[in-house]
Amino acid sequence: MRTVAFIGAGSFGTALGTVLASKGYRINVYDIDQEHLANVERDMENKRYLPGVKLSGDYHFCKTGEEALKGAEFAIFALPAQHLRAALEQHVPFLEDDTIVMNISKGIELKTLRRMSEIVSEFIDLNRYVCLAGPSHAEQVGAGVPTCVSVASKNKEAALAARDLFSTNKFKVYYNPDMCGIEIAGAVKNVMALGSGIISGLGYGENTSAALIARGVAEMQRLGVAMGGKPETFIGLAAVGDMIVTCMSEDSRNFQCGKLIGSGMDPIEARDSIGMVVEGMFTAEALHELQDKYNVELPISEAIYEVIHGTTTVQEAMDKLFTWDRVEELNAF
Repeated sequence: MRTVAFIGAGSFGTALGTVLASKGYRINVYDIDQEHLANVERDMENKRYLPGVKLSGDYHFCKTGEEALKGAEFAIFALPAQHLRAALEQHVPFLEDDTIVMNISKGIELKTLRRMSEIVSEFIDLNRYVCLAGPSHAEQVGAGVPTCVSVASKNKEAALAARDLFSTNKFKVYYNPDMCGIEIAGAVKNVMALGSGIISGLGYGENTSAALIARGVAEMQRLGVAMGGKPETFIGLAAVGDMIVTCMSEDSRNFQCGKLIGSGMDPIEARDSIGMVVEGMFTAEALHELQDKYNVELPISEAIYEVIHGTTTVQEAMDKLFTWDRVEELNAF
């Protein structure tokens, strides 16, 4: 029997666990918040982060990360992007030599501006590392809604092993070799979801939302290619696919946060009211620095950054974007 370890008991990790448990795998779960983990074990439901999704199968809730990782064929780090480094520092010593390491967080590390795989590379050989991304809200994955995602790795064999691990008749996994592009797409879409929520909070309609998504993909591709990603990645699942679902769904915590901001709530109060980490708030900070580092224009991302920091109002940001002097679409990438 395959053993899969989850480090972190948040919403998406819990949802992915249900996919694997349905295939008969042993699921080991560790979380630094042992009280939360005990509640999940008692209820066989993650009522804090994924309410309504009952857990069934061969689950083991562990007191330590070492216990969770023992005998694990796959170790899935399922926690916010800004916590990945600390989790790796704590748990890498307990990884077995042949364990494939996966990460499902989407973001850019503040201060270092490193992508998730770049952080991982400081601890292990990337030939045993796989990232997963795509349009996959935890609530819908946990409910068994048909879902498609992408996996990427420096090592195709590791990526295909992860693909085979997760694949079911309702959870389809594609392989994409462009790890850089997938990671940038996954990070930028969270910032755009904040913007889409702001548009909703302002009471604007689908015309405005569709414009933000289309031009958001342009920004995503512009930055991603500058950082080494492949242009074609940005029309795939991890980019356009995840952008659409994150920018249009009430299940998106980034969209929810943006909607509160657009309705007039202070950005920090809006973030804190969500009850889970709003990755886009952190990634907006990183994009503000990356646009200068790579000399690319990211007007939507920058406008969202300014709104978050209170240097402009949402209406001023909208006015600025609609009077931006770039008017040629196809060479604006």
